[in-house]
Amino acid sequence: MSSEVAARRDAKKLVRSSSGLRMVPEHRAFGSPFGLEEPQWVPDKECPRCMQCDTKFDFLTRKHHCRRCGRCFCDKCCSQKVPLRRMCFVDPVRQCAECALVSHKEAEFYDKQLKVLLSGATFLVTFGNSEKSETMVCRLSNNQRYLLLDGDSHYEIEIAHISTVQVLTEGFPPGGGNARATGMSLQYTTPGADGVTQLKLTAGEDANASRRQSTAWLAAMHKAVKLLYESRDQ
Repeated sequence: MSSEVAARRDAKKLVRSSSGLRMVPEHRAFGSPFGLEEPQWVPDKECPRCMQCDTKFDFLTRKHHCRRCGRCFCDKCCSQKVPLRRMCFVDPVRQCAECALVSHKEAEFYDKQLKVLLSGATFLVTFGNSEKSETMVCRLSNNQRYLLLDGDSHYEIEIAHISTVQVLTEGFPPGGGNARATGMSLQYTTPGADGVTQLKLTAGEDANASRRQSTAWLAAMHKAVKLLYESRDQ
């Protein structure tokens, strides 16, 4: 990929909407697959009362729109200003209690897991039914649209084209607890090609920092896929 194409993918611009300032991709086609579109606000004339507590709006009780769901609320039911990174808002925006709770949970992905995915980790990579594996560094592209695999070969898999993901686990630790993640199997489609391609990522067997990094990357990727599926359901 040329530096010019990479720069075009990552280019952003500042736009103002009725909900606030947003830093969005300069080219819509390069938007993050984890992103959400701004909702249509419920028209003022259709919400004479708070859609949570049923308080009637008047001169003293003003109505506010939740920036995440677009519904109308009184100030008491829509007072929290919370970061909403999935819609690319620059500053925290007003949200109802239900949406604020969801946005708080998603903040962990952007503050922690996303950084892990961007940093990358090393895996043994196997395509399809091949018996050959290649050691490759897997990471998420800066615009969050592609899974990049680099070794002796280079591959780019569009995140939006991933159809299924399965975390591969092994055994249970002494004393109970969760099984240890050892890899990930995923299927994806390629534009212009028939059927799906299977890809398997396997973490190394050593118990050093590289293994811990690979395990953290697998957990972060699993969280990312959950957000991806949620975006598709919007």
